[in-house]
Amino acid sequence: MLAAMSTAIRIQGLQKSFKDTKVLRGVDLEVSRGSIFALLGSNGAGKTTVVRILSTLLRADGGTAHVNGFDVATQGADVRQSISLTGQFAAVDEVLTGRENLILVARLRHLKDAGTIADDLLERFSLTEAGGRRAGTYSGGMRRRLDIAMSLIGNPPVVFLDEPTTGLDPEARLEVWQAVRELAAGGTTVLLTTQYLDEAEQLADRIAILHEGRIIVNGTLGELKQLLPPAKVEYVEKQPSLEDVFLTLVGARTEGGHR
Repeated sequence: MLAAMSTAIRIQGLQKSFKDTKVLRGVDLEVSRGSIFALLGSNGAGKTTVVRILSTLLRADGGTAHVNGFDVATQGADVRQSISLTGQFAAVDEVLTGRENLILVARLRHLKDAGTIADDLLERFSLTEAGGRRAGTYSGGMRRRLDIAMSLIGNPPVVFLDEPTTGLDPEARLEVWQAVRELAAGGTTVLLTTQYLDEAEQLADRIAILHEGRIIVNGTLGELKQLLPPAKVEYVEKQPSLEDVFLTLVGARTEGGHR
């Protein structure tokens, strides 16, 4: 019972095919409450498919998935009440101001004091000065921070961020990284999908590598690095990076053929 309470997301044997293409081949995963969990993989590895199933946008062919204690297949409404989803492209209305975007979402969720909610989120994401400007004038990083702020209205305990820094410049990526860290610091569970190795390395408490529809490794950054041979000492000791781990593991399975 305690284990269930401490687990925000549990996936067992998840399978999904599109016609003759098997995208997920039995994915098993657990994400602890209040943590940042990175699902790492190349394009086409199945990361977005996992998120779409967890957010009830897609039905799995096999296996089970629970979010915040609710079965995604049979308790979809409860799951949707528990989550927010931020996709690869910012879903803001560029004609409205930043503050108006937030107020609109708060009203759609039938929340009281929409203006107060908007002002609090603008302050939390360092957008107060820009709150009266049209969102269309925002930089990429500001727009993405506003998008994440919008997803937090209603205080969902679980947030899915599907490749949130795609297309952003380095400065904007750092802004989003800080926003993600603040989410977890506030107790929100974050499932982050990314193909950027440094993003997973910087943000995640735990990292899983999804390759050819299966989780091939799952652990902390330190645990993943221990999967490679010890660092060779020449003049400088070079510890393996997450990039070394990813390329070694994925490359080994690619050379060995599909399983």
